[in-house]
Amino acid sequence: MTEIAVVTGSGSGIGRGVAQKLAQEHFDVAVLDVRADAAKETVAGLAQSGQKAFAYGVDVVDAGGIQETRRRILKDLGQPSVVVNCAGWSVIQPFMENDAAFWKKAIDINLMGTIVVTRTFLEDLLGRGGGRIVNIASDAGRVGSTGEVVYAAAKGGVIAFTKSLAREVARTKVTVNCVCPGPTATPMLMVQDPDRIAALTRAIPMRRLAEPADIAAAVAFFASPGAGYVTGQVLSVSGGLTMAG
Repeated sequence: MTEIAVVTGSGSGIGRGVAQKLAQEHFDVAVLDVRADAAKETVAGLAQSGQKAFAYGVDVVDAGGIQETRRRILKDLGQPSVVVNCAGWSVIQPFMENDAAFWKKAIDINLMGTIVVTRTFLEDLLGRGGGRIVNIASDAGRVGSTGEVVYAAAKGGVIAFTKSLAREVARTKVTVNCVCPGPTATPMLMVQDPDRIAALTRAIPMRRLAEPADIAAAVAFFASPGAGYVTGQVLSVSGGLTMAG
């Protein structure tokens, strides 16, 4: 029986990489992104995998929209067994230059979106007797990041949400884990000042930025049968930039 994965923010960047990897691992994939055209581009790229994939244009903060998308996924693909929360947003900006709208957007997309999507699909995982939730946070949420103060706070919230939910559902065979990327070559990062990107690269012991495929490999592990006894864990994928203490 084919497994079904829901991947938010999969119109580009890490989310697209995750969708591609899971399709390679023989998942049918529901591709969710606020940009419907980008979601369709991802689906077109998955055609050669031989797996089913459907695109859904939806904002992760829109609880009603996510509920409607769930209904469409159940009709198009069936009941999901894996949910990957990849949708995120950040702009490098000093905290004292942020305004209230900036704070709200950072918290809504990075934290509340994860909560809304998880709450919506968790009943499917519980109903089928188990499944996997994988949240994409950030090393910014583990160690902090200059110019990303509220983003780091939101991602720190994702980490705490992951651990707490993992404890709450541990006896249901639903695992909840978190991947924390370091600097990754995504469209969101590559619009930054080239000198900043060069400095980040020099700071990484492996001397390169992560690629979406690097993050996707960690997600695929957490989504796999082999990770059935792993829950509440936070895995940094950063080329050695940050290490567990």
